[in-house]
Amino acid sequence: MPDEQVPDDTPDTDDTPDTDEATATDEGSEAAARPAPRGRSRQILSALLLGLLAFTVTVQLGQDEADSYQNLRSVELVELLKTLDATNGRLTEQIEDLTATRDDLRSSTDASETAQKEAQRRLDDLSILAGTVGATGPGVRLTLTDPTGTIGASVLLDAVQELRDAGAEAIVINGHARVVAQTWFADGDASGSILVSGKEVEAPYVIEAIGDPATLAPAIDFRGGISDRVESRGGTLAVERLDVITITALADAVTPEYARGDS
Repeated sequence: MPDEQVPDDTPDTDDTPDTDEATATDEGSEAAARPAPRGRSRQILSALLLGLLAFTVTVQLGQDEADSYQNLRSVELVELLKTLDATNGRLTEQIEDLTATRDDLRSSTDASETAQKEAQRRLDDLSILAGTVGATGPGVRLTLTDPTGTIGASVLLDAVQELRDAGAEAIVINGHARVVAQTWFADGDASGSILVSGKEVEAPYVIEAIGDPATLAPAIDFRGGISDRVESRGGTLAVERLDVITITALADAVTPEYARGDS
């Protein structure tokens, strides 16, 4: 009779864990050993949110500005353009007006200054001719001697006329008798004296004239002229050319009795 096989009821004493369970256990241990990078994730998320917010605000502002014109009707846009054109036109006209005013002021100022300078120049010239101001310039000095007392007012007047014809601009006799257009000459009571517009001058007669010396001197010192007349009466006439002559004597102011300005 065959032997009966008795089942082995001895429990399995193998303590080796299952392979899958061991692998899961190892991964869980490694995950527990490494902490999750939560701080870096939060920083990245915050940066993304801020960038998204900035982009949204920028787009919204641009959209609002565009909408302010997009919401207008065509007629309103045309009116807006017309208003802008009219405003630009007015500003352009104002600029042109101001520019023209500035140019006129500059021109008027320059013209006024030029006119004032010309008027002052003419006044100075007329004042010199009228003998109301002093004068300085080149010229000649004539010295007439009269030892015989025969050189009268006519000879002195001829000498002055020769100087005037040669271009003399200011003349004075003996330093105090200014000769102008209204000046008159007459023989004095005493021998050797002459009256020049009431002012008495005595020999030797010194006549100073401002003008071009090269023109004035030949007008006096030529044959048959005033020089010969003086010598024929026993006197002498000397002519000096000077670079500077200063005349300080002034003529008496004369008020015209009949002549009036033509205004």
